[in-house]
Amino acid sequence: MYKKEVKIILSPAAKEVFRYLNKESVNSKNERTLLKSIKQKMEFIKENPQYGNPLSKKLIPEEYKIKYGITNLFRVELPNFWRMLYTLTEGESKIEVISFILDIVDHPNYDKKLRYK
Repeated sequence: MYKKEVKIILSPAAKEVFRYLNKESVNSKNERTLLKSIKQKMEFIKENPQYGNPLSKKLIPEEYKIKYGITNLFRVELPNFWRMLYTLTEGESKIEVISFILDIVDHPNYDKKLRYK
């Protein structure tokens, strides 16, 4: 069990995908499966903030560095080749860790963001 409280915050882009999945999951098995997996992975991150695969600093998209000032990036694999990307920061109180979910993306957009070919 992790000693510090772990708070999960979604970026506006991640919130948008999360809302979409919530809405569409009523009628779509794919969206329902993806949403269930995202919720499960968020719980795993609360238990262990370093649950995801750490990515090399050189792979961190400039967009994230500029927009959020991040210095670390973790990837969590989701069903149907989707990915969830998050960063960790200290909370204001130093007794919490913030897991900031930056993106929930399909594989082609993930490859594009991380400049994979």
